[in-house]
Amino acid sequence: MTREDAIWLIAGAIVTLFVLLPLATLAFIAAEPATAVWQHLLSTVLPEALATTALLMAGVGAITLFVGVGTAWLVTMCRFPGRRIFDWALLIPLAVPTYIIAFSYVELLDFTGPAQTALRTVFGFRTPREYWFPEIRSLGGAIFVMGFVLYPYVYLTTRATFLLQSASALDVSRTLGAGPLRLFFRVALPLARPAIAVGLSLAMMECLNDIGAVTFFGVKTLTFSVYDTWVNRSSLAGAAQLACTMLVIVFALLWAERHARRHQRFHVATTRHAGLPSYSLTGARAAGAWFACALPIVLGFLLPSWQLLQYVSRRLDDLTDPALLSATFNSLSLALSAAILTAAVGLVLTYANRVSRQPTVRLFGRIASIGYAVPGTVLAVGILIPMAALDNAIDSTMKSLFGVATGLLIVGSGAALVYAYVVRFLAVSYGQIESGLAKITPNLDMAARTLGRTSLRTLIEVHLPLIRPVLLSAILLAFVDCMKELPATILLRPFNFETLATSVYNAASREVFADGAIPALLIVLVGLVPVILLARTSAATYRDRTSRRASRN
Repeated sequence: MTREDAIWLIAGAIVTLFVLLPLATLAFIAAEPATAVWQHLLSTVLPEALATTALLMAGVGAITLFVGVGTAWLVTMCRFPGRRIFDWALLIPLAVPTYIIAFSYVELLDFTGPAQTALRTVFGFRTPREYWFPEIRSLGGAIFVMGFVLYPYVYLTTRATFLLQSASALDVSRTLGAGPLRLFFRVALPLARPAIAVGLSLAMMECLNDIGAVTFFGVKTLTFSVYDTWVNRSSLAGAAQLACTMLVIVFALLWAERHARRHQRFHVATTRHAGLPSYSLTGARAAGAWFACALPIVLGFLLPSWQLLQYVSRRLDDLTDPALLSATFNSLSLALSAAILTAAVGLVLTYANRVSRQPTVRLFGRIASIGYAVPGTVLAVGILIPMAALDNAIDSTMKSLFGVATGLLIVGSGAALVYAYVVRFLAVSYGQIESGLAKITPNLDMAARTLGRTSLRTLIEVHLPLIRPVLLSAILLAFVDCMKELPATILLRPFNFETLATSVYNAASREVFADGAIPALLIVLVGLVPVILLARTSAATYRDRTSRRASRN
């Protein structure tokens, strides 16, 4: 191993240790003797939380699977009015955090909301006992809302697979007499199972991570129980033990996703991908396809956005509120700092793998990417203890040497929150940058080294200019994820420190929903940028691939 290989190996090891530190701390805290607390949680909190979480994930999984796969097939294989718009518009709900959708639907469907008010006006009802209306603050309400927000994870991965399927395989199936339904269930769906498993596991992990929506709906999941045990019961050991239970579920999801596609190896023996056979829909079938694609967009984006705009139009004076400006500045500064740091760390990991090509470095990348699967509440529990201990060590050292008290330098400044963001979203930038570097031929590295460039100078002079668009995309995606993140932000933010996300959460907790409308709308507007970019990028990538393959044929 050369000296440069050793340097990159050490860099990858340091990053991996920082990612694993919260998980190791969590396991250490959970191992502390807290028998009385754990027995209480085991007999009262854990069974209900496990059952509720399982039901929530099952319900959300069913909705995301049905909506995501169904709409992906319609926009890929069918021709009907509006299909080109639906192709990218079906991704838009991904821009809106689940807690903002929950915030909006509580206002829309609650007793004082416009839906029930209109119902009472039309039929002359005076009290809620005189009519039946579904209760939005319930497990069913949480399943409904989260399902129509998270389905784009399944839609995106499944749509990509359907777009790249072999036209020859579909033509052969048609020749053998397979109709549209049989073609879907017997050919396309089995080939898309790995992609569906990936999208579904992502949706399930986001569902498990959520704390805002479940709090608004009064649903006591494991995430809520961790927060409640830590903050309201003042039991960090009990919260850590519950968090470890969540980690077991997360790793089970990851194992199930891998296991579901362990024997699936599908290879296309032809380059003919352009011109997929399609079904032209007319009349009632076209109307049905249009309605099936429009409904998720209406429920997952348009209705909640309309409710937010109604509140915002009546609270325009709040745009100059110092508290809102402060929360906006805090969100932007934290998210931008974390996004740049996340991209830098992701670049170190990916380039270390490219330079050294050691199996150990590749393993470091996979371990570092696991943070995305760890819920924010779990990270918060694992980060607070070592950061607080480091703060105390710095404070005591500064007092003894210089007589200066630094206090909570790391936790109090928001650095611990940036740390949580980097660990949580490192996988986003790592995947983006890895795909960008993979497109650069190794011949450029060899040529640069022949001209006397070190690996670091090769990175600066050759690779960075070539992957600049990918790097900017990684920063943008991480930035928006940090802007939306709520669980870790609630638990790790400094005292009297508000962000846009916590402003929305606090307003909903106080039942003053109008106060959180402007912060919520700002988060939505920021989230639209990467979603539109993602839709355009995926469409352009497919057009580029199919045009190249068509030209070769």
